[in-house]
Amino acid sequence: MKVTCIQMDMMFANPDENYKKVGILVSQAADEGADVILLPETWNTGFFPRENLSELADRDGERTKAVFSDLARKKNVNIVAGSVANHRGERVYNTSYVFNRKGECVAEYDKTHLFSPMDEDKFFTKGSHTCTFELDGTKCALIICYDVRFPELTRTMTVRGVDILFMVSQWPLVRVPHLDALTRARAIENQMFVACCNSAGKAGDTVYGGNSSITDPWGEVLAHAAGHDEEFVSADCNTDILSGIRNNINVFRDRRPELYKVN
Repeated sequence: MKVTCIQMDMMFANPDENYKKVGILVSQAADEGADVILLPETWNTGFFPRENLSELADRDGERTKAVFSDLARKKNVNIVAGSVANHRGERVYNTSYVFNRKGECVAEYDKTHLFSPMDEDKFFTKGSHTCTFELDGTKCALIICYDVRFPELTRTMTVRGVDILFMVSQWPLVRVPHLDALTRARAIENQMFVACCNSAGKAGDTVYGGNSSITDPWGEVLAHAAGHDEEFVSADCNTDILSGIRNNINVFRDRRPELYKVN
């Protein structure tokens, strides 16, 4: 399965331009042979306009679903469409949508851990469920940015059987070493591929770090962005190797869940 991360530099607080741009980038990645295309966090608005967030946000994902359902079907490609600021009901969520090759929306996920140091929790509403799904018969899971710092969330999904974890983010340049360490740790401890698509560019005073990556279950980095500019990052995730790795070091068999108290 060829995974392509689109390390996108979006325009802050300009959804119309970002939807135009993302259509071009996704079409290009599909034409280059991607099986799964991955976008960064809140690419429709940037992270995140505070004064008029609800007005800029998508409405119950309607625009996002229309754009990516059409693209996925026409290009015969799976799309993990990053996340968007999403106005649903009376609240705004940080929402991810996943589309299969038929253009069907096969998963939706609202970010569960909101980044309080930047007041995300004051403008967005926390999600209430985890996210697992299948693409081309491969078992997948999805997290958004700050979620990666909570290994209990990832493990909750991986004990159900996950081969690829997709992570979408707006991770700042100043903490890129944490991003690299955490994505490798999640890959190694859960014996799965981890594809992380981070954003590029700048919003206000924050420079976003790029450094998108695709890591295998041994913690080997298969592909890594050259830096923090806009680019594609692609690698083949050969899930045939997983059974051998998991039989060699069988962490799931050797777990002691009766001893774990995380509440």
